[in-house]
Amino acid sequence: MTATGTRDGRPFQATHLFLTSLRTTPEALLQLVRDRWSIECWHWVRDTQLHEDAHRYRGNGAGALASLRTAALNLLRLAGFRSIRAGMQAVMHDITALLAMAMRQPEPKTG
Repeated sequence: MTATGTRDGRPFQATHLFLTSLRTTPEALLQLVRDRWSIECWHWVRDTQLHEDAHRYRGNGAGALASLRTAALNLLRLAGFRSIRAGMQAVMHDITALLAMAMRQPEPKTG
């Protein structure tokens, strides 16, 4: 699989190889890979922007803080930020903007 995109304003291309003993069709295998990477992409954002892997919370604290981080990411996306980093920088020291985001009603989905 070849991935292309931009990072830090520069184009990149990466080739990923997968090895499996699973007997399946190429289409089904591609769907499995996409499903896996969609999860990894979410975790990558959580770790690079929120440093989730560096936290050492125990017990209920880990789950509670993970829920708060998920809520924060979703609020930033609902507020229209395509970049989590830009969204965090926009509200990091502005409690009024943060509260406005938290109280904002999502727009209804259209057909």
